[in-house]
Amino acid sequence: MEVIIIGGKGSSLSSSSVYAIANGLSKVDIDSSVSKKLDFNSPHLNYSLGEVKSIPNSLLTLIETRACLVLLLNKLIITQIDIRFLLPDLICKTLNQERFDFRNLDFSSALGFLDSFFKLNGITLGDTGYTPGELNVLEKSVYGICAILDSCSSSLSPIADAVASLSCEALNADASVLAVRSLDSGNGFSIKDVVSVARDFKVLLNGSNLLVGKTKGCQLLSDITEVHGSFRESVKQIHSITLVELNTSVKISKDGSSSSAGSQKTLVKTFFSFAMSVFHLGESSFYRARLLADVAGSNMGKIFQCGCPNIDELRNAITSITTLAACGVNYLGFFHVINRLVATVKDILAWEAVLAIHSLERMESLERSEEISVASLSVEANRVKESPVEENQKKNKVLLGKGTVVIKQLLKDRLKTGGDPFWDCAHFNNWVCNLSLFFEPKDPELHKFLKKMKEMVETNESRRLPKVPKGTRDFSKEQMAIRERAFKIIEGVFKRHGAMALDTPAFELRETLMGKYGEDSKLVFDLADQGGELCSLRYDLTVPFARYVAMNAISSFKRYQIGKVYRRDNISKGRFREFYQCDFDIAGQYCAMGPDFEVVKVLTELLDELNIGDYEIKLNHRKLLDGMLEICGVPPEKFRTICSSIDKLDKNGFDGIKKEMVEEKGLAAEVADKIGALMNKHGPPLELLSELKQQGSQFLENDRSNLALKDLEILFQALERSKCAHRVVFDLSLARGLDYYTGVIFEAVFKGTGTTEVGSIAAGGRYDNLIGMFGARQVPAVGVSLGIERVFTIMMEQLGKDGNQSIRATETQVLVSIFEEDLGQAAELVSELWSAKVKAEYLVSKRVTKHMERAKESRIPLMVIVDRKGIVRIRDVEANTEEVVSRNTVVENMRRRLNLGPLSTPFLL
Repeated sequence: MEVIIIGGKGSSLSSSSVYAIANGLSKVDIDSSVSKKLDFNSPHLNYSLGEVKSIPNSLLTLIETRACLVLLLNKLIITQIDIRFLLPDLICKTLNQERFDFRNLDFSSALGFLDSFFKLNGITLGDTGYTPGELNVLEKSVYGICAILDSCSSSLSPIADAVASLSCEALNADASVLAVRSLDSGNGFSIKDVVSVARDFKVLLNGSNLLVGKTKGCQLLSDITEVHGSFRESVKQIHSITLVELNTSVKISKDGSSSSAGSQKTLVKTFFSFAMSVFHLGESSFYRARLLADVAGSNMGKIFQCGCPNIDELRNAITSITTLAACGVNYLGFFHVINRLVATVKDILAWEAVLAIHSLERMESLERSEEISVASLSVEANRVKESPVEENQKKNKVLLGKGTVVIKQLLKDRLKTGGDPFWDCAHFNNWVCNLSLFFEPKDPELHKFLKKMKEMVETNESRRLPKVPKGTRDFSKEQMAIRERAFKIIEGVFKRHGAMALDTPAFELRETLMGKYGEDSKLVFDLADQGGELCSLRYDLTVPFARYVAMNAISSFKRYQIGKVYRRDNISKGRFREFYQCDFDIAGQYCAMGPDFEVVKVLTELLDELNIGDYEIKLNHRKLLDGMLEICGVPPEKFRTICSSIDKLDKNGFDGIKKEMVEEKGLAAEVADKIGALMNKHGPPLELLSELKQQGSQFLENDRSNLALKDLEILFQALERSKCAHRVVFDLSLARGLDYYTGVIFEAVFKGTGTTEVGSIAAGGRYDNLIGMFGARQVPAVGVSLGIERVFTIMMEQLGKDGNQSIRATETQVLVSIFEEDLGQAAELVSELWSAKVKAEYLVSKRVTKHMERAKESRIPLMVIVDRKGIVRIRDVEANTEEVVSRNTVVENMRRRLNLGPLSTPFLL
């Protein structure tokens, strides 16, 4: 039997693990490191006689009780504070027992649970006592039923789809109601999960000839996509919140109390919505099953009425759930009733499935009987040379969908009828019980069924839609217009500073990129070995630039490059795996800090002219950072790896990076605290510089930091005189994790208001040793890289706020409109305009409104209209005015209206 380890480093508890332990499918054990972390000697409060009286558990089932114990075990382990190893150890041992007297456990109060649980294990609360931390965890951690519901619902969704698809065929549903209603929510945009359900049904029912719409007045079938889509959405929601609930520690304040009322209410609210979706799923299934029973005849109707849970059971359950949610006291009872509701719906689905199979089997049985009759009729017809019989036979043949024929056979195989025909009602109740057990996640055969369902809906060609890889995206024509505008501004700033363009390959030799990015080297995309050179996609534009300078023995170069780079990063908002970088670099020997000043100045000009809003440039010096680490007592060999941790400060906070530095990188805790104290220093450049240079400063006594302070003084004074120092913040916490930086480092951060959270939008620094790493002589260099994707995100949000500002995707100035089907005339006129450097399009159509709509839709300012009589008019679309002109003067007239001036001579190299 599998053993699930709880409390291991980096591990998390899943709903499937809770389900497996609760159902006795897996054993449980505690990671060996846990006993060292929990406090054996935590002071505990003594139990006093009469303090508590436990109340036996008359509500929960054994499986629900075990699920609650698993959650409690994990919460005690991950909370750690004021928790003794005694309680988790006893819970683990209890869970590994095949049976225990779960009815005596009291879940109504924390002390009641401790008293009853210790008695269950042969000890008393008076002997062991308890800690406030243990009580806090017990009060907030008894909702393990959530994991049972999460695990069951994830399998219930495809089961419901499979069963409903069989009913659609058995009831001769109209195929159109399964798609048309589901594709639009009524407010102009589609509901993702509803559309997904409709597509899945299209795959499962593809090829069926039974969807002929014979069932009269059946709203039930047309509601399938909405009901099942809503259920899918609620399943996703409870999965997300359950995963958080399972793996979030109980926060205990300094006074020993904890508060999680907000999270409890969110949990209850989410599961209440889930309960409503389960109710609607069961209600829909019940009415379809009843309809199937009615169609099958009065005898089947009686069997259904006596055996299937009725609609009142569903309504009573939802009433209880609503009451328990509203009172806000017995939340354990709330989850218990939802679990019962799910079990009831499973039983109803089992009835629907058996009835649907019964109906389809009867159809096929009748077809086989007709085939025998048709065979004899066909012989007689052949004698008289007339045979319409075979054609009618083909028309009447029962054809199930490509998916439903597989589903039907898999369910039949599960039932193992032993030769009993499916139209025999005697075995119905047994078949229903069999399927109901099959629908439980613990049944190993169910996983094969679900896998087959997934394969059918994902690999069927009618379902397969093209998509882009994760971490990439397409850009619409409007988005491309904004990007091109941004690129034009960026390129203009670069050229203003005398930079020259450079382009390098999208992939480099792997050896070129390795060893340049520190811990980020794992993010480099390696290409498959093609039997030759080992290559990787470029991670940035800086290393390829350094390789180019070294390879061509260049001593000085001011270059810019705009190109795509690739990183195997985790995908999040504003973080992609393929994105553009816009780089500006200066390589060569210049006056002290001159290139550093110009690079920072270029960055301020870029962000100002892109007009993205408020921003700041955090700036530091790698030598100052190294000096700070040396002052704090960090060994030199750990400088780079500690810098990599410091670089995550904004993402993880100081507590997070301290844990990484101490536990993963072996730094002493007191050294980490010293780093934290110095990292807090940030402010206006010259002010903070003055503070760091005060007499007796540790930074002046360190060679590395002293040299850095001299560089920064020159830089800050230059920035002050260039009127851009107000954009810069001197920040000692800025690290930049890349290994190749040697001097000034900086990072631009968007500070604007709104929902946009994009983090760093540009970064750079000095890298004096990178070029020399390629075996060439050392060429000092400094550069900046602008992340256009994040800037683009900001620009798009700002455009969204400005409702009056629309985006024009085309630069077309003139639309040539020919009101006859005469391509030759259009080709002649538009070619003259193109030759005159006028941006023009043409349209050939007899429909006048089509021309007007095209001009307005593309916001083309001018039209040249040639009507059916050959008369030429120039129309100003915005002013809504027209002027008749001579055909020979059209080009001249257009250039004058567009202020294009005289034609220039061709460009010569």
